[in-house]
Amino acid sequence: MRELLSQLDYPNRRRFVEYAAKACLGVSILPAGVLWGDDKTKPPAMMEMEMMEGKEKERTKGKKASGGKLGVGGKAKNVIYVFMEGAMSHIDTFDPKTNSEVAGTTTPINTKTSGIKLGDKLTKLAEQSGKFSVINSMHTETADHEKAQYLMHTSYKQIATIRHPALGAWAYKTLGVRKKAIPDNVVIGGGNRHPGAGYMDPAFTPVPIGDPNRGLENTKGPSYLSEDSFEKRMELINTFDKRFQTKFPQKQVDAYNDFYRQAVQLMSSSDLQCFDLNQEKAEVRDSYGRNSLGQGLLLARRLVQSDVRFVEVSFGSWDMHNDIEQRLKEKAVQLDQALAALFADLSASGLLESTLVVLTTEFGRTPKINENDGRDHHPGVFSSLLAGAGIKGGYVHGTSDSKGHGPDKDPVSVQDFNATIAKAMGISNTEEIHAPNGRPFKVADDGTPVDALFA
Repeated sequence: MRELLSQLDYPNRRRFVEYAAKACLGVSILPAGVLWGDDKTKPPAMMEMEMMEGKEKERTKGKKASGGKLGVGGKAKNVIYVFMEGAMSHIDTFDPKTNSEVAGTTTPINTKTSGIKLGDKLTKLAEQSGKFSVINSMHTETADHEKAQYLMHTSYKQIATIRHPALGAWAYKTLGVRKKAIPDNVVIGGGNRHPGAGYMDPAFTPVPIGDPNRGLENTKGPSYLSEDSFEKRMELINTFDKRFQTKFPQKQVDAYNDFYRQAVQLMSSSDLQCFDLNQEKAEVRDSYGRNSLGQGLLLARRLVQSDVRFVEVSFGSWDMHNDIEQRLKEKAVQLDQALAALFADLSASGLLESTLVVLTTEFGRTPKINENDGRDHHPGVFSSLLAGAGIKGGYVHGTSDSKGHGPDKDPVSVQDFNATIAKAMGISNTEEIHAPNGRPFKVADDGTPVDALFA
């Protein structure tokens, strides 16, 4: 074993130690990118995280000095980004039509706000209409799920030569880190299509939560591992390190040791309680709905309460090529209950003033019902929703034509939509970040914020 370890180069040794941490300690929640790099003092990701922590402190000072205004004008301290995976039908949710050829079985219903009509499955959201803005003129160029999801998350087309970062990674990198104990970027229920941190350091990759009911897993060792055994295994790993401590600079080895110490602290941190839905009363959990979206949004609320900056909740099965009427009875009703509960919850606690809620999808669905009683892919127009953190309430921006086929007024591109989110967060839409290949990129490409959406 000693001979094998002494022959390992830097990256291979990193992988070995990572594996040892996972196998012996149950540590698998920290991004691997924290340990990359060839710097002889500290890995670059670790140095950047320290720099970002200082940036966040300076940003907070600037906020106080300017009377609470964040960055370039955003009020969104946190973001809950809700993604309807599979392409939600705009005609059956936020842009219902009266044209019988198009409407199918969905009929428009009035809301608390004059001028806003929703699909008849969204009765609870109709009561909360004064809290959000609807955009009914979104449009995109692709009807391919993977490419459209990538574009929506990154503002860039998917290409083979580079992977772009999602909005959560941009926020993590440009706005600074808040707490070392818990992650600042989380995805709940997201699939493999999520672009993550893209070309940015893997340290900015969102922490995945597969099942909101189970929270953040692998934060405890196996039940058979006593505290005494745990300490012995730590000593064993340190023994493995002795030979390397003579080969590598001490500070670099200390960086690895710091990684383990932070991981152990995280495993026993009280901050991790924010991931535990069992801390909530049963009636609160029931109010959101005992399904993946309902519990995902409740977990998102708990996380933003604990200062997690960006939380995405993914809710799939909107790819309704057949039997859309029956399937909407489940999906749309679950969306209605969960999102209305989130708005009510955030509003009652005052968090809606500082939390931007985003609801979007990859594209729309065809106005015409197909031969299988479903709707097919339709990139021509679709709907999205924004709420909180300085966004107007009770407002509809843009319209589609009478058949819901394309934008009729004030079209909004994916890039414009993401530029609006960035502005709400206080992220500059003109600042460039260079990828490893030297190319400059902006958070929303050349998108322009939709100023009409801001109160």
